[in-house]
Amino acid sequence: MLMNLTGDDDRRARALKALRSPDDSRDDVLRKFVRLASQALGIPGSFISVLDDEHQHVQAAHNFGLTQSSREDSLCRHAVDSDRAVVVPDTWLDARFVTHPLITGSPFIRFYAGVPLKNREGIVLGTLCVTDTAPHPFGAEQVTTLKLLAALVMSFLEAWHSAGFADPVTGLPNRQRLIRDLQYLAASGDRTRRRLVLIDCIDMPRAYELARSMGMAPVESLLKDVATLLPLRLRPAPGELLYTVATGRFAVLTRDDSHMSTDWVAGRLEGISADLGDGIAVALSTHAGEVTFTPGDVTAQEALRRAVSALHEAIGRGVPAMRFSEASDARHTQDFTLMNDLAAALRENKGLWLAFQPKICLHSGLPVGLEALVRWRHPVRGELSPALFLPLAEQTSLLSELTAWVTDRAIGRLTRLRNSCIQLPITINASSRDFAREGFADALEAKMIKAKLSPSLLGIECLETERIIENPAAMRGLEMLKLRGFGISLDDFGTGYSNISYLRRMPLDVIKLDRTLISEISSDTASRIIARSIIAMLKDLDYTVLAEGVEDADTVTALTEYGCDQAQGFFYSRPLPEPELDEWLSWKLRGQC
Repeated sequence: MLMNLTGDDDRRARALKALRSPDDSRDDVLRKFVRLASQALGIPGSFISVLDDEHQHVQAAHNFGLTQSSREDSLCRHAVDSDRAVVVPDTWLDARFVTHPLITGSPFIRFYAGVPLKNREGIVLGTLCVTDTAPHPFGAEQVTTLKLLAALVMSFLEAWHSAGFADPVTGLPNRQRLIRDLQYLAASGDRTRRRLVLIDCIDMPRAYELARSMGMAPVESLLKDVATLLPLRLRPAPGELLYTVATGRFAVLTRDDSHMSTDWVAGRLEGISADLGDGIAVALSTHAGEVTFTPGDVTAQEALRRAVSALHEAIGRGVPAMRFSEASDARHTQDFTLMNDLAAALRENKGLWLAFQPKICLHSGLPVGLEALVRWRHPVRGELSPALFLPLAEQTSLLSELTAWVTDRAIGRLTRLRNSCIQLPITINASSRDFAREGFADALEAKMIKAKLSPSLLGIECLETERIIENPAAMRGLEMLKLRGFGISLDDFGTGYSNISYLRRMPLDVIKLDRTLISEISSDTASRIIARSIIAMLKDLDYTVLAEGVEDADTVTALTEYGCDQAQGFFYSRPLPEPELDEWLSWKLRGQC
């Protein structure tokens, strides 16, 4: 029950509104009930009415033509107001009805029997009636039958309501119920400022991984336990209703002046665990997001969307709680629009292009390879930095589509320059999601075979190295690429504490030293010692060592002295579009062609 919506009148108003909402499947069942009532009682006409303060609405009817009347003219109001069965064997002989417009005029009711439709809360919503244009006797046994049929109708309506407005696993009111409650607040003219708090406390990808091995029963047990735990921890006050809005996500609707803020909720839920079954407890990591609003100023859907935006901001930042922020929401909207634009660019092959940065052999000074780097010329925003759209693409399936796009263009270049003196191997970047995808190595090999190219001409550079290590499927995919002859590069070596373990676990050919590792070797003694030691170790392990971000001659001299094999950076060339690259290579390799 929501704040300021108290008492039987308000509950009845909400129940009536739900029943009057369009639902063909529900009304089809009600029509079957009224037909059954006519057949069981031998009365040709029957109907189900719903009464509000002003009107009678005929929700379902059989051989009865009336669809609506005023409440005052309704015979059914006598059953509703008295909360008992009303039987009129002959309306012409009843002083209440001899001049009634529905008796003297259409539908010319001569016989009427109706019983109240009462829900579990004891609220009368309407009636189940039988009627005819001729008088009938109607005994106690027939009244009992009509009451039984009315009870069946009410049982169906409450089951329909529960199915539509309750979560089947947790038993809590669901998202549809939350939307409906918010709409009722707005429709009632309630101007009390509200707060909607969304709670995410179950890592659903992890839960579904458990489901793969243990079945859905433990996951459902986990959800039920959380639904039981939340009210015990939060202790919502009267009028504060807890909802299940999605699998593993919950909501609380309260007043803006309530103590139950997003920070308070996150604090109350810190360190909780829930039961998976068989005595297995799972630690829960809670995030919460909130929005405050006045009903009617924003739609129910918009209030929920803003709460979701705040929740996702908390999850994205790795903090327990966040309030809705217009600025953050606008940024997320822009990001969403940008990803839609990227999807269109991939679909229509417009705006995306490849730049290629040469890799230089430090011993010969000649280019020995290229790194393919995606670029995007947005139709409205112009040339976009990859740092703007690639991190967003990494959160969606677009990253794999982008990998496929880059792969096809790289292979296209290799095919175009087959047997050319400026032909060089190309390295593309791939993510853990790519490596883990079933058949990724096979598909890549098939593309190279179709193009009549050796796999050695296409190198694969690993993004998201930690995710690859943690994903057995990605590790298998990496090994399959290595077996098929593709060279494997490790990016950004030297930026973390776990890089050394990567060398033992991953099938690598080339190690790329991060620019931060070599940026100060020409001016800082400690940097020189560290770089020299790492390069020596990598060479002892028989890796090809490539330094990225090289910008001056002194760094080149030091790297060459330390035994580094290759380098790339602005000292040699910025990433170039294909026409400029071909000219640059022709100039650099003019003595070789």
